[in-house]
Amino acid sequence: MTQQSTSTAGSSAAGSRTTVREPDAPTAATTVPETDAPAAASSFAPPFPPLAEPRPLGERRFWPRTFHDRLTAPLPGLKAMARFAREGSVRPGREGLADIPRLPFEPAPLPRVDARTVAVSWAGHASWVIRIGGLTVLTDPVWSRRILGTPARITPVGIAWSALPRVDAVVISHNHYDHLDAPTLRRLPRDTPVFVPAGLAGWFRRRRFTQVTELDWWEAAELNGVRFDFVPAHHWSKRTLTDTCRSLWGGWVLTAPDGQRVHFAGDTGYGHWFSRIGRRYPGIDLTLLPIGAYDPRWWLSDVHCDPEEAVRAAQDLGARRMAPMHWGTFVLSAEPVLER
Repeated sequence: MTQQSTSTAGSSAAGSRTTVREPDAPTAATTVPETDAPAAASSFAPPFPPLAEPRPLGERRFWPRTFHDRLTAPLPGLKAMARFAREGSVRPGREGLADIPRLPFEPAPLPRVDARTVAVSWAGHASWVIRIGGLTVLTDPVWSRRILGTPARITPVGIAWSALPRVDAVVISHNHYDHLDAPTLRRLPRDTPVFVPAGLAGWFRRRRFTQVTELDWWEAAELNGVRFDFVPAHHWSKRTLTDTCRSLWGGWVLTAPDGQRVHFAGDTGYGHWFSRIGRRYPGIDLTLLPIGAYDPRWWLSDVHCDPEEAVRAAQDLGARRMAPMHWGTFVLSAEPVLER
């Protein structure tokens, strides 16, 4: 397996590319039994293989009113919110912001690939252009200069929208504004296939998207031979004052017809789900993991990884390579912009 422009923790730049060619022996899409996962999570994962059969594309489904029971840590209460407001730890100090001009930014054309090559290009934050199985897939696309309640992005988008090929599919991890960006999604044709967490299809259908597939954890759908599996994450969802945890959150495992696999974690803290994902989807060639918005730890550790935890997560997944994301684009918390 060869790789172009290898990305490892701490070395990615917006516009950087990682290309993974077909292995000599394609990874089989097999599974192994799970035996040591926490009992509290057992109701949210099939205990044994095989993987779920792909569900119909665009299927209309009914979901629980809330997904609060999927939380792996309690959401902050009034006491924690009061402490957060009192300490004001929402942005780095002057020294932490001084390195913004040093943030790496390396725009480049998308690599030319064929259907046997997997290539990923980082546009910034959690937005990737993934070329897999002949498809072009966008993850959590945010091409906007700013998002609600957050200062403007501190680095430009790594890939110009005009430079994108036809987008064959979009995957969304959850509904927070820095991952579900309405102005960017309005740029897409309304018949673009979109894969979303349970409970989020209505948001897209109200905006006239016609091919929306929503999945629960461990469920899958298939598009032109590429498998899209929705997997758990340690996070939560909220978009308005009244919809906390009304839709699900998670990551995606994309598997090409030849068995090559990319894991996109979305937004997540560190925890037991990574080892379970690694066991159910062995042979992950590349994992895209968040390492930003993690300080102060007492406030954010349950929902965001720091760099050391992201490395542990990659090890738990059994991934051959890791590329970091969710840093160097929006200032969302108190760590220095170059601390990664």
